[in-house]
Amino acid sequence: MAGRIEDYAMIGDCETAALVGRDGSIDWLCWPRFDSDACFAALLGTHEHGRWLLAPDEPIVSSERRYRGDTLILETRYRTARGTVKVTDFMPPRNGASDLIRLVTCEQGEVAMRTELVLRFGYGNTVPWVTHVSPDTWRAVAGPDMVMLRTRAPIHGENMKSVAEFTLKAGETMSFTLLYAPSIQTDIEFPDPEEALKLTESFWTEWTAKCPRLQRWEKEVRRSLIVLRALIYAPTGGIIAAPTTSLPEHLGGTRNWDYRYCWLRDATLTLLALMDAGYYDEACAWRDWLLRAVAGSPHQLQIMYGVAGERRLMEWEVDWLPGYENSKPVRVGNAAYQQLQLDVFGEVMDALHQARAGGLTPFDTAWSLQRELLAFLERIWDQPDYGIWEVRGPPQHFTHSKVMAWVAFDRAIKDAERFGFEAPLERWKSLRDRIHAEVCEKAYDPVRNTFVQAYGSRFLDASLLLIPELGFLPADDPRVHGTVEAIEKTLLRDGLVLRYDTELTDDGLEPGEGAFLACSFWLANAYAMIGRRDDALALFEHLLSLANDVGLLAEEYDTRRKRLVGNFPQGFSHLSLIVTAFNLIHGEKPSEQRAETPTGLSHADEP
Repeated sequence: MAGRIEDYAMIGDCETAALVGRDGSIDWLCWPRFDSDACFAALLGTHEHGRWLLAPDEPIVSSERRYRGDTLILETRYRTARGTVKVTDFMPPRNGASDLIRLVTCEQGEVAMRTELVLRFGYGNTVPWVTHVSPDTWRAVAGPDMVMLRTRAPIHGENMKSVAEFTLKAGETMSFTLLYAPSIQTDIEFPDPEEALKLTESFWTEWTAKCPRLQRWEKEVRRSLIVLRALIYAPTGGIIAAPTTSLPEHLGGTRNWDYRYCWLRDATLTLLALMDAGYYDEACAWRDWLLRAVAGSPHQLQIMYGVAGERRLMEWEVDWLPGYENSKPVRVGNAAYQQLQLDVFGEVMDALHQARAGGLTPFDTAWSLQRELLAFLERIWDQPDYGIWEVRGPPQHFTHSKVMAWVAFDRAIKDAERFGFEAPLERWKSLRDRIHAEVCEKAYDPVRNTFVQAYGSRFLDASLLLIPELGFLPADDPRVHGTVEAIEKTLLRDGLVLRYDTELTDDGLEPGEGAFLACSFWLANAYAMIGRRDDALALFEHLLSLANDVGLLAEEYDTRRKRLVGNFPQGFSHLSLIVTAFNLIHGEKPSEQRAETPTGLSHADEP
């Protein structure tokens, strides 16, 4: 069975990704792209559903792993009584094919090794036909999918697996190359493993060299930027939320969702993170993806899309997989794509506002598209929706959704005034004021001095922490301080923040989930904004300590079991880490960045 979520490290080629366990087992791998069903699925079932194990075939005395410098090349060292071996796992940047390469090098003594490859396509359901096509090459085919393996190891079939045992002495290396291609392709060229390693290292080190030098948290920020880069689908610029599906928010529960899609609500954070770090090419590619994805009729705007902008993300259940630690169902697709979530209008407007303010090359059709989206928002902003958390209960007048409707008109007004765009400014300003007044009247509880989750609700919601960051109210407003204090009293669990209390709020699902890490970063930002810098720093350092040994964060953290939960690695968590780090390093209020103008660091900056 799969290990703990934090036991995994990610490797990838910016079109797909794999998760590698501490024990040398690759239990999750999607080909030919992040959301493909040509997939190993042992993470959600058993090793019979697809895995690739490579580890010493003798007792392990100790093991350790790390990424090689600022790259996505994973190195795992195993020490046995007879010697030490290093396993290097990586995926070279794609060039017409997707390759996963493992190099096994004996560094000292002599070590007996065993490899076991179980290829299963279709989320572990389809057994391929395997043939031996040359002395060192095997081919596995099932329908449209083909995987080829090249190695000098003595591979043979054993109980529907491809296995090999071999012994390496000091200085010897055994290579394995697993290559994916369409089954109709005949002109297969395997990369040279050592040359591919050099190419992969150069790709990552050259990319991370653009990151500014930081006095604090440089290692964590760089690793988070690498995660973000790995989640970018290179052909389109789309950025997925995570490379996995159905890793549970509550172990053994049903809060299991497919996160291999691009959420619009990540748009602004993504742009700020990339621009702050000097990655304007990637920011521009994401902005362009965003505009392509949302183009079309405004009433068809979705909250999420596929990596190429696909719109139909039908949700279905994989009933032959028992799920991670028996957390069922295993889902493919995400039915929330059909929900009305008003906040995405604000995210799109805010992202395009930040792009203009940050100096990204103008996109000619952006403003006309924005005007059409705002015209539609004028008609629907006062409707109930499903909110930022995509509840599967009844729609409500969620406070965050209304605040983001305000953001949509606020940012459009700012852009029209700054850049001279044609716009119905007086009508927009009047509507902006109306939304603001309504939120302050209907979403604020004067008795408790706090904003609430939805109009007339008695419950709280961590998204309320964004009110000052979005510029809706200044940080010194007593209602902001009251909201922060109320969230501390009701949503903190062992120092971390819940999205909302699932034990009290009817969201259409069973209660129980971990603390949402992005929300905890939001609290750190709120602390900084209201003058509680020591609290902000303490919380931020605590959040950094929750990353696993190679610096990766999941979506949530189970404070009772002391475990990461949810899909992994989670882009939203790493985006929040980057933005919060830059906010704290600058010593400026987050609202000055998000509500006004981005404040990036140049390569020469030494904060």
